[in-house]
Amino acid sequence: MIVLRTLLPWLMALAFLVTGAAAQEMEDRAEFGSGETRLLLRSTTDIAILRPVIRLFADQNPDLTIVYEQWGSNDLFALSRAGCREESEPADAVFSSAVQHMVWLVNAACARQVQSPLASALPPARRWRNELWGITTEPAVIVYNKAAISGAEVPRTRFALLDAMRTRPEFFRGRIATYDIGASGLGFLFAYADSLEATSFGSLLEGFARIEAVATCCSAEIIRGVAEGRYLMAYNVLGSYVLGDQSAEIGFILPEDYTLLLSRAYMIPRQARQPEAAERLLDFLLSTPVQAQLADAGLVSPIDDAENGLAPSARRFIPLSPALLVAMDRNRRAALFAIWDDAFRRATGP
Repeated sequence: MIVLRTLLPWLMALAFLVTGAAAQEMEDRAEFGSGETRLLLRSTTDIAILRPVIRLFADQNPDLTIVYEQWGSNDLFALSRAGCREESEPADAVFSSAVQHMVWLVNAACARQVQSPLASALPPARRWRNELWGITTEPAVIVYNKAAISGAEVPRTRFALLDAMRTRPEFFRGRIATYDIGASGLGFLFAYADSLEATSFGSLLEGFARIEAVATCCSAEIIRGVAEGRYLMAYNVLGSYVLGDQSAEIGFILPEDYTLLLSRAYMIPRQARQPEAAERLLDFLLSTPVQAQLADAGLVSPIDDAENGLAPSARRFIPLSPALLVAMDRNRRAALFAIWDDAFRRATGP
């Protein structure tokens, strides 16, 4: 059952923004290559997804050893802030799906400027101040278990999802998952974007609470739960993890009312010890062959193909811009958490 929020978690979240004092724990680590120069890359992306790409970069740059650290988005933000203040070892490159954190870091003068033809050629929504670049194109999708729900039954809009939860509450009880916005920076970003776009946002929260939806931190855990049948459906899951999973048990749709589109952001910290190597990695990731390889890994999604084509009017790109600083505002965060909390309390009682 989804955990009902109290004031304490929200106060902790706000304190985290102010102090960056939350406990930090690395999720995974790997090394690629054996060169004398050590390039430290910190990322929220699962190592398994990027392993072929980073291995190829290491092969093409034999002078480097790439140390890849995988972190949760909130921990990566705290660690990057500490590195900017020279309170901990800085990364040479940071690559995060919680792009609001990255915009905050750039605005706080924590990033280096880079002049790169490939980076400068990105659309305006995927670059900011020659210090932040969107590498990927990933939609937020609705995931479903194919054995439990036929393609014709899958809700293709948020209003259809509301109707499904309203008409079949026992069928879906405890078996719809979404991100925990307190634990996941990406989950918070998607919820924030939804709150700006959707007249259905408040109703969705109430519907999730009524059928006792499950909130959890991680894309991989959610998708595994859908594949195993513990969840029948999951809302606003980053599509790259679905495309990369290849499980026969799961399917996904791009919501037709609107689909959020995210570009994971890459930044070279101002305190980086190997900025030239980090610039090489930036150009490598943006090169045409590697973008094709990222597409094979699900990180560049085919939103224009015949099967999953998304109408231009339904595309909602989350831009790398100062507008995301609003999502980091303490008062705005507190208001969103309060709406989330209040909807569950009203739906389930005190």
